[in-house]
Amino acid sequence: MHVPDGFINAPTSAVTGVVAAGALAVSLRGARRELGEERAAPLAGLVAAFIFAVQMLNFPVAAGTSGHLLGGALAAILVGPYTAVLCVSVVLLMQGVLFADGGLTALGVNITDMAITTTVVSYAVFRGLLALLPRTRRSVTAASFVAALVSVPAAAVVFTLIYAIGGTTNVSLGKVATAMIGVHVLIGIGEAVITALTVGAVVAVRPDLVYGARGLRQRLQLRVNGELVDTPAATPAPVAARASRRTLWITGLVTSLVLAGFVSFYASANPDGLEKVAHDQGIDQKAERHASADSPLADYGVKDVSDARLSGGLAGVIGVGVTVAAGSAVFWAVRRRRETAPAEA
Repeated sequence: MHVPDGFINAPTSAVTGVVAAGALAVSLRGARRELGEERAAPLAGLVAAFIFAVQMLNFPVAAGTSGHLLGGALAAILVGPYTAVLCVSVVLLMQGVLFADGGLTALGVNITDMAITTTVVSYAVFRGLLALLPRTRRSVTAASFVAALVSVPAAAVVFTLIYAIGGTTNVSLGKVATAMIGVHVLIGIGEAVITALTVGAVVAVRPDLVYGARGLRQRLQLRVNGELVDTPAATPAPVAARASRRTLWITGLVTSLVLAGFVSFYASANPDGLEKVAHDQGIDQKAERHASADSPLADYGVKDVSDARLSGGLAGVIGVGVTVAAGSAVFWAVRRRRETAPAEA
């Protein structure tokens, strides 16, 4: 789904850049509330690193086509929708600048499509389902599956609309829409499985750390004179945790490093959904050379390291490290801003 330079013309790319900048500004403000607790900032940095790692694991979805996690739904449910937009945007920035994955002039397109669209759509679906389902941990996992499933074809629809406005090639819009939505429905299944498994695992050990699981417990009701009334509010009992925050963070970081540094070598080498559609339909006729093509980490390999396994593994480990550092710095700064804002007022 990473759109390279040259697919979308300059005016449209500029407009999506403005949209992305506005959304990031709103998200920075909204994330101050979501990152109110001290434990939220490092978790958000970890979520960004985990998304980076899992995006390296392309999985086969059809003949000659692969897909990978987009991550908007996963981040929104774990750390909140505003913080999620920032998480995925940090990942996209690291990928574009360091790994030549996703065009730099198309960064606004990619943030609009992969960060904003997936987060907004998935979180709306997630909250809607939770309003209908029993307020349990299983409901959170089930709702995360459906939300993630819907978010991927939604991103494909948005790309198609952007292409309809500013595409640089003369390809039938109907063919683009049919191909994009069709393959990304399949990719959405993989997204849904990864998201549900991850959310379910975190909810099982630390439900208090999952933004989408907050307030699941309903207040106890008593029947008085034939009517159900809420019991008086009381200080909530501490959540029984089977893992400390530090243990969970270390486990998540190690998992991300293993996925990016080792498991990624076994990922599908087939082109992802957008690459396949672009090649088959001729959208890539005016694709441009990436501005970071000469980066030492371009194409997820370390320059001058001849062994493919070692090169890819080192690149993955470096990517996880840089992303968790950059993400954590951003989220600590946002939280710090929240703490100092009242004093400045």
